[in-house]
Amino acid sequence: MTREWTEIDELKQYRQAVQQVLAGDMDETRFQAIRLQQGVYGQRQEGVNMVRVKLPGGRVSANQLCAIADVLEDYSELDIASVTTRQDIQLHSIPLADTPAVLERLAEDGLTSREACGNTVRNITACPLAGVCPCEHSDVQPLVDAVAQRFLRHPLTQHLPRKFKMSFSGCEADCAQGLFHDLAVIAVQRNGQFGYKVLAAGGLGHKPRPAITLEEFVSPAELLPVIEAVLALHHRYSDRKRRARARMKFLLEKLGEETFVQKYQLELQRTRQVYSEDALPVSQWLEVNAQAKEKISATGAPRAPLQQRQPGLSVFPVSLPLGDLKVHQLRGIAKMVVQLRPELSKSNPPVQMRVTQDQNLMLLNVPSGKIAHVENSVRALGLATPMTGDDVVACPGTWTCRLGITASRLVCNELSGGDGDLRIRVSGCHNGCAQPYVGDIGLHGEGRRINGKLIPHYRLHFGGDGRNGGEIAVRGPEVPVKMAPAAVKRVKREYQRTRLEGEGFGHWAQRQEQDYFHRLLQDLALITETNSEWLAKDYGEAEDFRVLSLGGGECMGAKLDTVSANFSEAAHEREYRRVFQLAKKPEQALDCAEAISRLVAQALLFAKGEKIVSNDENSLAETLIRHSGEQAHIAESFTVFMKEMENLRDVFDEERFERLAKAQDVWTVLVAQACENADRQLNVQSSLPAVGPLMSDVEKEAQLSA
Repeated sequence: MTREWTEIDELKQYRQAVQQVLAGDMDETRFQAIRLQQGVYGQRQEGVNMVRVKLPGGRVSANQLCAIADVLEDYSELDIASVTTRQDIQLHSIPLADTPAVLERLAEDGLTSREACGNTVRNITACPLAGVCPCEHSDVQPLVDAVAQRFLRHPLTQHLPRKFKMSFSGCEADCAQGLFHDLAVIAVQRNGQFGYKVLAAGGLGHKPRPAITLEEFVSPAELLPVIEAVLALHHRYSDRKRRARARMKFLLEKLGEETFVQKYQLELQRTRQVYSEDALPVSQWLEVNAQAKEKISATGAPRAPLQQRQPGLSVFPVSLPLGDLKVHQLRGIAKMVVQLRPELSKSNPPVQMRVTQDQNLMLLNVPSGKIAHVENSVRALGLATPMTGDDVVACPGTWTCRLGITASRLVCNELSGGDGDLRIRVSGCHNGCAQPYVGDIGLHGEGRRINGKLIPHYRLHFGGDGRNGGEIAVRGPEVPVKMAPAAVKRVKREYQRTRLEGEGFGHWAQRQEQDYFHRLLQDLALITETNSEWLAKDYGEAEDFRVLSLGGGECMGAKLDTVSANFSEAAHEREYRRVFQLAKKPEQALDCAEAISRLVAQALLFAKGEKIVSNDENSLAETLIRHSGEQAHIAESFTVFMKEMENLRDVFDEERFERLAKAQDVWTVLVAQACENADRQLNVQSSLPAVGPLMSDVEKEAQLSA
C-alpha cells in the first residue's frame, strides 16, 4: 500500500508535534528538527518565533501579500513583515502555539516556509529584473520556480551537512550576485550559442571567499545534472562533524580546486545518466540590444522607474526602510496592484511584484502612463521610490536574532550612502546576513573587551560587490559602534577627495594599500577612560553592552544529523535505483541497491552509538550481528541482500531484482523503527520510502522473507 505524502499531511504532522512539545510529550531537541524544517526559528525573546516565508526569485502576488497581512494581524505581536537579502519575508514574534495556524494560512495562498531554515536548499534568489530587463539573454524566473519546486522535499536535500544557497541571473551582469553563492547559474552567450555559466563554492560569513567557475558553458539540457551533481558533492563530502566548517567554501579549501572539480565531475557522470531525458524549462533566448546593454550596466535592482524591454511598460521600485512593511502597507499595495488590472489591455501582462536583495519592493509591468498614479498611491501608504543615500540594508541584529551581537537596525539611522548612493550593509554579527562583505561599505558587529570593559564594535569592510567583475570587500579596522557613523562619513569624504576621474567606489577601495583604512580611521578606534563609559552602550541601549549566551545557532546533534542524512541519501539512491532499472542498466541499479543497504546499516550502528571501523560489507555485517540484539533479523537481512546482489551481478534477473528492491524498502522501514527505538531523539520518518505506513509487522516480515 502506497500513499503520496502531501503538504496537508505535513502541516498536520507539524501541528501535532507542536501540541506534543507544549504538553511535554516530545523532547525539545527532537522538535527542533521538525520546527526548523518548517522554517520556524527561535528568537532571543522566550516563547515567540520567527517564520521565514520563501519567495523564489522574490516573486509575490497580491493575494500572498494579503495572506502575510492576515498572519501579522492575527498572530504576531509586531506589525512588521521584513524583507531579507535572500528575497524572503520574515514574520517575527509569533507564539509557538500559533505557528501551525500561520503555516496553514500561508499555504492557502501558495506560500511555504518549508526548508527556509535548516541544512537544506534555502530560498533561491534571482535577478530582480528577470523577464523584463533589456539586457537579459533569458528570463530565469521559470527556471528558478522549477528548481525550487524540484528540490523542495527532495530526499538529497533534507539533511545536507549545512545550508546551500543558489542564485540565477539572466545575463553576464549577474545581478543576483553569484560570487558568494554555493551554486550560481548565469545565462550567457558564447560563439553564437546560448547556455549557462556555473559558479560554485562561494560564501560570506566567517572567512568569505568568492565562488570558482565550475562550468564556463553548459547547454540548457545539461543544467539539471550539473545542479544535482553539485548538491551530491556537498552531501557526500562536506564536513558533518564541525558545523562551522560545513559550507561548500570550506570543502573547496580542504580539497583544493583541482580535486574539488574532479569529484564534481565524477558525480556529474552519474547524474547525466539519470537525467539524460529530463530538462529544466527554458524561456525564449534573446539577442541583447548592444545599445541597451551599454545604457544599463550591472546595477542590480533599479533605484528609479525603468523602461522595460516590453514597449510601454516600466519597473517601479518602492523603497522599504530596512525592508519593513506594515499591515496597512501590505494591504494597500495589494489593492493598488489589483486595481491596475482592469486598465490593462489584453495584450499586456498583469502587474507583478518582487522583493529584492536590497530589501526593497519592485512593481513590474506598470503601464508607463500610470507611473504618476502609482507614485501617488505609494506615497499615500507612507512609502516612496528610493532616494539618494538611503541604500542601507540591515539584518535584525539584537532586535530578534539569537546570534545578534549589536543593534544593527538602530545604527542605520545614523548612516547614509551620500551623494554617490553607496551601498551600506550592516550585520549584527560576522555571519553577515546583510551581506556586508559585498557592500560598498559593510559593517558587522563584534564585542571587544578593552581595559576590562566590554565595548560593542563594528568591523568595517570596503569596496565589495557580488556581481560580475566584483570582489569580496577589503577588510578594514574595528571601531566602537558609536564611532561607526563618523568612520563612514570620513571614508566617503576621502573617496570624493582622492578618487580618479570617473572612478567608482569599489575600484577606489580595492586599489588602496593594505593598511590604508586602518591609518585613516585609527583615531576613531581609540578608547580612553574618558570615553569608555559612553562607548560601552550600543545604539538605543541604556544599559552597558553585553553579549548574551543564547545557545548559539540552532542545529542538531552529530548523531541525529548523520542518521537522518544516511536515510535521506538512501531515499535518493532509491530514486536512482528505479531510474536505472527502467533504463535497463542493471550494473548501475545494483550499485544503488548496494549503497542503500550500506547507508541504512550504517545508520542503525550510528543510532546505537557504535563506531564504524570499516565500510566493507563483511565488517558491517559482523558489527550488525554483534550489536543487533532483538533485531537479529535486520542483520541477517543485510547479509542476504548483499549475497543476492552478488548473485545478480553474475546473472541478472529482472524479476528477482524487483523482489530484492521491494524487500529492501520494507527493511529500510524496519531499520528506521529500530533507530528510533535506540535513540528517542531521532526522527527519520520523513526520509523513508513510501512503502505503506499502515503495513503490519506480519506483512513486513512476509515481504522480507519473500
